[in-house]
Amino acid sequence: MSSPVSPPVGRRATLFTVSVTQLMVSLDATIMSIAIPQAQRDLGFSSTNRQWLITAYVLAFGGFLFVGGRVGDRWGHRRTLIVGLVGFAGASALGGDAHSFSLLVTSRALQGVAGALCAPAALALLSLHFRAAQERSRAFALFGSVGASGAAIGLLLGALLTQWSSWRWCLDVNVVLALGALAGSLRTPAPERTSDVRGLDPVGAVLSAAGWFGVVYGLSHGVRSSWTDRGTWLPLAFGVACGIGFVLVERGRSSALVPLTLVTARTRTGSLGALFLANAAFFGASLFLSVYLQSSLGYSPLRSGVMFLPLIVAIAVSASGASARLWSVVGPRPLVPVGMILAVMGSVLFTRLPATPNYWGSVFPGLVLIGLGLGLIVAPASASATAALNVREVGAASALVNSAQQIGASVGLALLNTIAVESASRAEGAGSPIGAATLHGYAVAFWWVAGLFAVGAVVSLVMLETGTPHAVSESMT
Repeated sequence: MSSPVSPPVGRRATLFTVSVTQLMVSLDATIMSIAIPQAQRDLGFSSTNRQWLITAYVLAFGGFLFVGGRVGDRWGHRRTLIVGLVGFAGASALGGDAHSFSLLVTSRALQGVAGALCAPAALALLSLHFRAAQERSRAFALFGSVGASGAAIGLLLGALLTQWSSWRWCLDVNVVLALGALAGSLRTPAPERTSDVRGLDPVGAVLSAAGWFGVVYGLSHGVRSSWTDRGTWLPLAFGVACGIGFVLVERGRSSALVPLTLVTARTRTGSLGALFLANAAFFGASLFLSVYLQSSLGYSPLRSGVMFLPLIVAIAVSASGASARLWSVVGPRPLVPVGMILAVMGSVLFTRLPATPNYWGSVFPGLVLIGLGLGLIVAPASASATAALNVREVGAASALVNSAQQIGASVGLALLNTIAVESASRAEGAGSPIGAATLHGYAVAFWWVAGLFAVGAVVSLVMLETGTPHAVSESMT
């Protein structure tokens, strides 16, 4: 068996590789958002189709996450990460050189597939190489801060690249990041291979992917049209049915794509629930703040991106200052609920956004509070969700962590966007001016954001436990 602790050089290389990979995967969910209008003018595709540049990535990424986790368990997580990074770089280069809408969408879908290999493998490597509680807390603090701030970094970087160069660099930048992660992966020690001879479980793979496609497509269609439209509820019903079928088929199978015993542990279930709720709330809040800064206050995309910097700094300070020092001592229970409460306070401040620019008084305090909260949520929850496992389960658990985050983001965006639009429409119908009605819609949505964080506080307080879970075990039993 391999040593429980990797050599210092190997741990540093692992931490660098995993952090760059996580940044690449996280920012790619938002980096294209600001670049879409320029790409639309360049390639001439319709406004109806432009949402596919985001949806194609999310569908492919989430749909193949469980398969990516199993592939890592079978091939080895380091090898899987290398293959995924090469694929991500190739898909990004293809998109950066695309001269048709179909090729651009195809490249985004291929990025998603490659990301589904990279993300679970990177998290599994981090979990396997950092097993001692104190080192694990520091490593996951960095991982969590990069992941939590990735969406904001994507908005800022997308604005910089689009304004100073071209929308194509929003794809080509991934080639640079992937090559950097590849260089680090060459110095990352390969963990001990398991004796896992289980197949890839094609039935489970098809059901999980179909369930994800149905739910995400239905949600995105509902936001664009109506929740009573056949194009919305049929995919949603299909996705839910596939999800139920996945649970029924996988239950009790030794070759299950995701062993259901992984979600029976109280702390792991609580951690996954916390990640789901935090991502649902945060991605909705990020969307409304970005639109508010650009549409209501008239800020440029670049200036709006810069306005998110306090959020990034607050996440980094909270994760490195509190999560890194305290998780190994007290475990996730004191940290995650406190983080949720801080995020509730920040969200409530956003319910009073004014129609006139007042960034330092109305936006900055909320960004800092939510950032401090996320730094206490993501790192401890991710570390706890991937602890106390057998080596052969790490890939599947890592896929669960990424799935909870992705599903939460998709559900949150669809739910909160619908609430904001419908609230604004009702206010406008009642006689409010368009600007005031829009701000009313934001206020109602931010109350819901605060509610999601509040539910997260209750769930984490009830489900999580005080004390650090045991690290990943070498046992194959």
